[in-house]
Amino acid sequence: MGVSGRADFCSQLVKYGMFISNLIIFIGGAIVFVIGLITIVDRNFLSELLGTNLFSGAVYVLVITSALVCLLAFFGCFGAVKEIKCMLLTYFILLFLIFVTMLIGGILGYVFREKVELTMKQEMYSSTNLYGVRRQITTAWDTTQTRLKCCGVETFRDWKGKLPLSCCQEIDRDGIQRKPCQDHPTLQNTYNNGCYEVGFQFIRDRANVIGASGIIVAILMIFGMVFSCMFFNMIE
Repeated sequence: MGVSGRADFCSQLVKYGMFISNLIIFIGGAIVFVIGLITIVDRNFLSELLGTNLFSGAVYVLVITSALVCLLAFFGCFGAVKEIKCMLLTYFILLFLIFVTMLIGGILGYVFREKVELTMKQEMYSSTNLYGVRRQITTAWDTTQTRLKCCGVETFRDWKGKLPLSCCQEIDRDGIQRKPCQDHPTLQNTYNNGCYEVGFQFIRDRANVIGASGIIVAILMIFGMVFSCMFFNMIE
């Protein structure tokens, strides 16, 4: 194989490497997009009790950028197939900008874990006074206590005698029938876990997933940038 043949072989190798890396990036971006949407929908019932919008911001950043990543992956594949230098350069610049944004979103997801620990308990205690007064707070507490099977911030005694029905243990799976607990709450008829510990673990687990997903895709994007630079230099 001559010099020209080796150059063509290397060019094709880089070309297919770029195509495969973009395919992986597209899959990773799609996964982050789906996880982000699920997280946005799934955490709505806790949003009024968190005391910070940092998590929401991180998730929305990752959802938007992951959608852009999927589109850009198609753009990169097309540029590799057509071997257009201008398109490859544009692809690299856009990918780098999205890489930085995605990485920031992933890091914010991790930073949120520390922030929420400081604000969530205080916000929960203050919101118990607004139960039955503000509809959003009432709905948030009822949904949280029903879904996470918890009561109060740390114990049912946090409600100070005005125990919500959602604190009562369910008798059937549909949650239609509950044990009578509002007048005489005990450990046998109310949920025993406090909503702060259960809710914090619930949010932290999802912050870990969304943060790790964003960082992993950001790392995959590095390979896309490397292959695009190599292929750009090989095209005459």
